[in-house]
Amino acid sequence: MVATTVAFLAPTATARLVKPFQSNLSPPPPVHAKSSSRSISSLSLHRNPSSSSKRASMSAGLQVNASSTVGATDEEVEASSTGLIGANDLLIVGPGVLGRLVAEKWREDHPECLIAGQTFSTDHHDELVKIGIKPFLKGFKAMRKFPYVIFCAPPSRSPDYPGDVREAASQWDGKGSFLFTSSSAPYDCSDNGSCNEDSPVVPLGRSPRTDVLLKAEKVVLDSGGCVVRLAGLYISFTQSEVVIFLILYNLNWSYQADRGAHVYWLHKGIVETRPDHILNLIHYEDAASLSVAILKKKLRGRIFLGCDNHPLSRQEVMDLVDRSGKFDRKFERFTGTNDPLGKKLNNSKTREEIGWEPKYPSFSEFLGVS
Repeated sequence: MVATTVAFLAPTATARLVKPFQSNLSPPPPVHAKSSSRSISSLSLHRNPSSSSKRASMSAGLQVNASSTVGATDEEVEASSTGLIGANDLLIVGPGVLGRLVAEKWREDHPECLIAGQTFSTDHHDELVKIGIKPFLKGFKAMRKFPYVIFCAPPSRSPDYPGDVREAASQWDGKGSFLFTSSSAPYDCSDNGSCNEDSPVVPLGRSPRTDVLLKAEKVVLDSGGCVVRLAGLYISFTQSEVVIFLILYNLNWSYQADRGAHVYWLHKGIVETRPDHILNLIHYEDAASLSVAILKKKLRGRIFLGCDNHPLSRQEVMDLVDRSGKFDRKFERFTGTNDPLGKKLNNSKTREEIGWEPKYPSFSEFLGVS
């Protein structure tokens, strides 16, 4: 079977975002960016012509399509899961935007590897197959475990998030790495103070949101895996990138939309939170490259932090958006006065140990605003 992967594209720091292509496809999100004459940057198609013979037995157990496990008996699923697993094969639990970028970056170093993706539904299985990820539904059990496992699924769709993480840990063979992408929310700071990898976390019982993350993290650490706590994620796509993806690969708008706090605030116009709350950011592509760098280290029981080391207030974020001139909607104002403040994250320790630096050092550089 010939595996095809598509390199995800992200704009350079000076790229000008443009209005989404209007077609008969599902409509894009309501916040658009202004038009630009920037040419198409690149579209990489990585084909592995030797994979049909070299990887046939290794991938046999996970050559599934969008409906391969639907309606199958336990015996049928087990019988289809007897293939060997290669030394660099990767399981992505939750292959959404971040997971797909992880897959792309992992395959750059391991072009012959098998990359599998575990999902909650079959909604995007056809898309995953097109980009070289072999999808299967949650609950499917391969008889062979994976040397590398990354858990990227958010807690929002799970009634038992720690249990889902435990299930993912059970699919790790303990030889490579198991990584859980968590959030920086558990750090116990709400006065715009400084935090790093070793800062205290919110005590269990104070917040349901942080409780579920901390319990999931404990499952990972107890299994010997590692945790990377990520700051606020964002990404944007240009018109040419979106059009190429949608037309050539029939991908869904939902995975190509601009994402980030600034997009939500632009859509709202007036937001009832305080403007001086400090937040922290990291581009999706940088979160993926950091995750891959951690996976490669084969570390055990460690907690890392992912951020760009340039904390900004909410007001500063929206001032940069306005100054960039790249969006066709204007943000009005923040109106809150009494809600909690934020925190200033610094991940210098992570950068030094992992040997990683972000492609986008700050939100302002991403927008091309000095």
